[in-house]
Amino acid sequence: MWITIGLKILIGFFPVLLFLLALVFMDSYKLVRMKALLPAIAGGAAAAGLSLLLNSGLIGFFQGDFAFYSRYVAPLVEESLKAAVLVYFFRTNRVGFLVDAAILGFAAGAGFSIVENMHFLKAAVGADIVVWAVRGLGTAMMHGGTTAVFAFLTKALSDRRTKNHPWPAAVPGLALAFTVHSAFNHFLLPPVAAAAVMMAVLPLVAVNVFIAGERSTRKWLEIGFDTDVELLGLINAGRFSTSKIGRYVLSLKDRFSGEVMADLFCLIRIHLELSIGAKGILLMREAGLPVVQNPGFREKFRELEYLQKSVGPTGMMAVSPILHRSRRDLWGLHMLGGQ
Repeated sequence: MWITIGLKILIGFFPVLLFLLALVFMDSYKLVRMKALLPAIAGGAAAAGLSLLLNSGLIGFFQGDFAFYSRYVAPLVEESLKAAVLVYFFRTNRVGFLVDAAILGFAAGAGFSIVENMHFLKAAVGADIVVWAVRGLGTAMMHGGTTAVFAFLTKALSDRRTKNHPWPAAVPGLALAFTVHSAFNHFLLPPVAAAAVMMAVLPLVAVNVFIAGERSTRKWLEIGFDTDVELLGLINAGRFSTSKIGRYVLSLKDRFSGEVMADLFCLIRIHLELSIGAKGILLMREAGLPVVQNPGFREKFRELEYLQKSVGPTGMMAVSPILHRSRRDLWGLHMLGGQ
């Protein structure tokens, strides 16, 4: 008996976790650290617990029509809750690139599937090995895959927006995740065949996601790193005013006091140093070089926070075009702050 239960746990829980580890290993930039991965898994697990409560309460409104509920209502509830976990990561600038969006999305889906399968293990303890193979290789992978697709598409669309409001960009990804989930629950294919298709398709999708994501990351690094280094060099050489950006900053002196202008210059310099540091860490990771923690970064972050408060919202708005406050740059600074 215990051997059978152990085999069910092995089949039902480990494939999705092994696939998640494979995704982390494939990432040459090592964008996702364990302290981000674990909250994503925990968030997915919490979403699963909440969905079990909601589903048990909502199904009563459908007069016991389990087929309709499982095909249309449950997928919407579950995909929305998983999506909310990723939206939190987007809102807090913890996702910088397509690759880490996909990894964190799959992690949230994995956490969801683990709790769901734990519930299934308790409710259907007599289910045979074939059922558990379908649960572990089909349903669990589906949960991870749909959330990864949602995160990837939402990230791609939100990068094109100027405002940091992920929900409008999340609608297409949520619709696609719901469609895939609903189709899976329609049992258009026999359960074993559906699980086999899921296992065949997911690796192909993952490879293409990583190719597109790493191409995007490399482009951002090449352009952003050179620009930041050039501008910081001008500042250190005392020739900042010869650049277009320098002339723009000097044009602000009629709007701000001398003390605020001095803080703005310091703010720009420190922001550039931190941005270059973040990009440098990614380049070192791609090259397989060890990353040595720089204790000076934490001091620079404390100084940056002080200067941001000193110049105030108006000053930050004035220099925001210079600091290229894109989600990728915000993520880079967030990542560097955790080194």
